Amino acid sequence: MKIGIVGAGISGLATGQAILEREPQSELVVFEAGSRPGGKVITEPTAEGFICEWGVNAFLSKVPRTLELCREVGLEAVAADASAKKRFVFSEGQLHKLPEKPPEFFASKLLSLPARFRVIGEIFSGRAKKLDETLAEFGTRHLGREAFEKLIDPMASGVFAGDARKMSLQSCFPRIHEVESEYGSLIRGLIKLQRAARKEGKKDTPGPGPGGILTSFDKGMSELTDTIAAGLGSRLRLNTRVQGVEYSGGRYVVYPENGTGEDFDALVMASPAYAQAGMLKELSPTIPDLLGDIEYPALAVVCLGYRKADVGERMDGFGFLIPSREKRDILGTVADSNVFPNRAPAGHTLLRTMVGGARSPQLAYLPDDQLFDVVRSNLKEIMGITAEPVFAKIFRHEKAIPQYLVGHGQRLLQIEEQLVEFPGLVLTGNAFRGVSLNDCVLNAERTAELLLKDTGSVPGT
Repeated sequence: MKIGIVGAGISGLATGQAILEREPQSELVVFEAGSRPGGKVITEPTAEGFICEWGVNAFLSKVPRTLELCREVGLEAVAADASAKKRFVFSEGQLHKLPEKPPEFFASKLLSLPARFRVIGEIFSGRAKKLDETLAEFGTRHLGREAFEKLIDPMASGVFAGDARKMSLQSCFPRIHEVESEYGSLIRGLIKLQRAARKEGKKDTPGPGPGGILTSFDKGMSELTDTIAAGLGSRLRLNTRVQGVEYSGGRYVVYPENGTGEDFDALVMASPAYAQAGMLKELSPTIPDLLGDIEYPALAVVCLGYRKADVGERMDGFGFLIPSREKRDILGTVADSNVFPNRAPAGHTLLRTMVGGARSPQLAYLPDDQLFDVVRSNLKEIMGITAEPVFAKIFRHEKAIPQYLVGHGQRLLQIEEQLVEFPGLVLTGNAFRGVSLNDCVLNAERTAELLLKDTGSVPGT
């Protein structure tokens, strides 16, 4: 069977790897418009000795499939420093460590005393009265307005660079939606799930956080995508932009911009949704419109390297996020060299600050000097850093992270209904069911299972 994959980001690469792991003799072609594989997984070592991540900086070890993928391609993953567990929120003029345990929650001054009692009252919450709530509606209903503004809102910025008042709980955090649907209260659900896990003898019991350990590679996240790409060899065609796709006689014909059409038994579209929309416009009158409605706000990532002595120990953990109520021009900062110490040369610190996103996309387009000033001004006020950085670099994403807004789930159902007409065509990537690297790897595995189900035939053909 001949399978085409369009897009060599982590979704396309992991799909190719999963297919070849199952069927080594599969005839496979991976098309990539750019000059390098990886998509938004790009690691850039600098002459100064810093290791900067353009996009994805780590993944959580809680998903076995990602670790299996690492072993398949011969990579050894590296766990983050223990300090990465410490996370902060900047609120009302100071950094507050996020509580990890109940005693810390009661002692923390991040929330006012009434707000802390309101969170405890979540145990009396009930199920949602509508199917697709926003994160704001869900958070306020369960935890109260203050907890939403100081906990849920910055989390939406940190994970999606999104606006919690528009984003869908069901699509963004499906597990939380499931727990609420089954138990009503998250606290009640967590308690019951923990009891069940202990009864089954499981060591890892469900907790309020995402779980797992932050994990990367010695030379950065590009080690994973570069290694998979190397294993694909000549199957991977770089600098090959696809301009269109046709479906004829039960086969898919892929038309590169500079080349003749090539036909396939099955086709996996693994590029961003807006790119898929352009390539599929001749195939379907409906699917491109549905894909084109998925929003991607602009985001700038500003990397600054400092002498460690100039940064101090005010924030000794992973980093901090900023609630939108603070009306700051940055979304948050990650201390990359705290998480993975080799990200900065000895005696130095690497800070990675996010600007823009759905909250203020226009800021991502500021001229370099203005953007540096915005970030440095905020770091001065929040972290007390007054020194000049020894290194500075900006990475701009014109279209960054896809937004799962209310109605996203319904859109996916509409796309699935349209895909019934096109057996063997799979749309995948972070625009659909999960934006994290773990999500992309899991969905790649499912795609391979779907295409090679049973005897290796494509479903419906």
